[in-house]
Amino acid sequence: MIVILATDAPLIPTQCTRLAKRATVGLARAGGVGHNGSGDIFLAFATGNHLPLQHNKPFDIQMLPHDHLDPFFEAAAEATEESILNALTAAESMHGWQGHSAQALPLDELQSIMRRYQPYR
Repeated sequence: MIVILATDAPLIPTQCTRLAKRATVGLARAGGVGHNGSGDIFLAFATGNHLPLQHNKPFDIQMLPHDHLDPFFEAAAEATEESILNALTAAESMHGWQGHSAQALPLDELQSIMRRYQPYR
């Protein structure tokens, strides 16, 4: 699984690293646990600072205060969870080699199951 989080907020690299780590919360909410050898990759980048292409002297950048990052962390977890669920529910039934088949998830059943096991929503 590869998760890429993007924001136009003015974050510095260490804040992007912290943001990327919150994608694991979304993975866990969707039922993943990050098994050994899973190869999950979580990346985050921010475009909130506009750096000059040519510069001969130091320039200013902006960053959000660390104590303002909680809403971004929540959004990272929610976006990751929703993306995983969207990918699972967008799949169609298919039949493959040697008669193997994979059935699409019935959306109405999935919604019922999710409500039962995630009552906090």
